[in-house]
Amino acid sequence: MEGLSYSGTSSPCPSTFSLSASASPEAISTPDTQRSLLFDDDVAADPLDIGGGSTSFIMVVGGLGYIGSHTVLELLKEDHNVLIVDDLSNSYESVLHRIRALATEHFATRDRPMPALHFRQLDYRNPSMRSVLAEYSSYSNTSKPYVRPTNEDIASIMSRRYPFSSLQRTDSGIGMGPENVQEAPLHQLARISGVIHFAAYKSVEESIRMPLKYYSNNVCGMVDFLSLLEEFGIKNFVFSSSATVYGEGANCGVPLREELCVHHPETFHDDDGSKIQALPGVMGLTSPYGRSKFMCESILADIAHSDPSWSITALRYFNPVGCHESGILGEDPRQKPSNLIPVIATVLTGTKPVLDIFGTDWNTPDGTAVRDFIHVVDLARGHVAALAASAAGRIRSPFRAYNLGTGRGHTVREVLESLESVARRRIPVREVGRRAGDVGFCVAEVRRAETELEWRAEKSLANCSADVWNFTKGRCETQDVDEMLC
Repeated sequence: MEGLSYSGTSSPCPSTFSLSASASPEAISTPDTQRSLLFDDDVAADPLDIGGGSTSFIMVVGGLGYIGSHTVLELLKEDHNVLIVDDLSNSYESVLHRIRALATEHFATRDRPMPALHFRQLDYRNPSMRSVLAEYSSYSNTSKPYVRPTNEDIASIMSRRYPFSSLQRTDSGIGMGPENVQEAPLHQLARISGVIHFAAYKSVEESIRMPLKYYSNNVCGMVDFLSLLEEFGIKNFVFSSSATVYGEGANCGVPLREELCVHHPETFHDDDGSKIQALPGVMGLTSPYGRSKFMCESILADIAHSDPSWSITALRYFNPVGCHESGILGEDPRQKPSNLIPVIATVLTGTKPVLDIFGTDWNTPDGTAVRDFIHVVDLARGHVAALAASAAGRIRSPFRAYNLGTGRGHTVREVLESLESVARRRIPVREVGRRAGDVGFCVAEVRRAETELEWRAEKSLANCSADVWNFTKGRCETQDVDEMLC
């Protein structure tokens, strides 16, 4: 990438991230933030003046995480204004600057400005989410076109919702407002046109140790969040789901189709053309994480069934891997990584001495588990496709689930060999027993997404490995330099 460069330092303490005019993309180190800001620099001082009265935004909750950050970039490239909400519990604020830099470069080559990119550092369960949604709302009179509300208008709305919030002391010299003033009826109009939800906890192993943490955030948090969205009239919702909802069905040895996990009766035709009725439920969910995803899908399906004005899309991920081809944006969690590729990356950088392969006795070609590895950029584009399909009316029901995968499986050993080939380094491994909650085979049937979303994965495992190494080698080189200086 010409014209953009990044610099950082590598040290035992969390590092900072900065843009400079001279450093190279390879000089990226692990990002971090030393600040805790509610508003980013590009948000206007007046919270009701954020891009004009009719500007719409896609809100991405958990938008600075691995999948969320790549999705935000793809949304910007498709001319969507984006509001990111992220509490930085498993991500870094510097990722925001990386997204902005990549988007700026993209639009510079097209000679047009990039869409708005706003950020709020906030847990999506925080009561302050109500204020954020209020900021991204317009107010209109029932008989007149949109007029930006005055402070008095907002005070009037707040007083009706919270009748004691406007009480004042009479001895302060400030009189109470006249009680007989005729108020113009104001309607609240959301400027959030869609929400993509990435804010769930996602470690199978951790969910087994800490189930309450997962049910509290993933299930209870989502229920409260949906109630808030409904209050603001926001009913276009894309849910980050998982192939874990198929439970033990993943061990059947054939690609998984969406009808294997439904929440209301569905009729479909199998490969032989026979008509089949799928009944609600699934067998053999293997972890609290998987159960939380199934519960959330069930809740979303019930909401859509009761109120067809909702448009809810559940995207069932298989195994996201890879990074942005620039090497600037990738998977770098603040917490201990649990996915295969970032764990391999920690071995490549020397942070972890050996890679543990969990289970070598599966009924697969080389004994290691088979997974459908999908490039994260393809996955991100699947979210954009879901929003586009919803807007175009191609999604035929208020709730619809889609697999996002490649339709092809690779063993853990194949992934390891692919990364070794690209990095030209041997990766030390240790064979250990199976982990609780694991399945041996998990590959997507992808025809529904290809037909209805008009989306398909384009990148190969080789692309994934090359991009991961491109992202990882900068940290390896920085670490090598630091060791030479010590």
